[in-house]
Amino acid sequence: MAFAVNLSPVSLRSPEFTASRNKSPKSISLSFTKKRPVLSFAATQEPPTATPEIELEFIGPKPEGDGKYPVDRAAALSGEKLLRTIMSDNKLELYGTYGKVMNCGGGGSCGTCIVEVVEGQELLNERTNAELKYLKKKPESWRLACQTIVGNKENSGKVVIQRLPQWKK
Repeated sequence: MAFAVNLSPVSLRSPEFTASRNKSPKSISLSFTKKRPVLSFAATQEPPTATPEIELEFIGPKPEGDGKYPVDRAAALSGEKLLRTIMSDNKLELYGTYGKVMNCGGGGSCGTCIVEVVEGQELLNERTNAELKYLKKKPESWRLACQTIVGNKENSGKVVIQRLPQWKK
């Protein structure tokens, strides 16, 4: 942020009072005749820097008829959202049958929103205590979507997520 100083003179006159005797309220006006410098500050804002963006690819849990797994794409500002929120905003299936009925709503207390990070692990936050508890016997690449922050407000890149890795055979 930068500041500019303005030292331009302002015109001031000797005081002058005006009053009327009719039923309207009295009015008073003041003005001065001397010139004095005025110090004013104006803040100029530097142009905002663009927040880095994370590109996400979500691989479907089961292959389609041609044997290929469906891929959905989304993007998010780095460090702004949880993986669960991004999936929900893009209407991507996150829970298995049991999780649809018995999930905790993103509180990190049920372990039903498991995803596998195929690529881009370095663009995500470290495992939280809830993840360490629920995923202690699972592969290191598995995360809880409700505990995973996408980016750190400074990094950008691509993250590939396998949805419902427990269904993959």
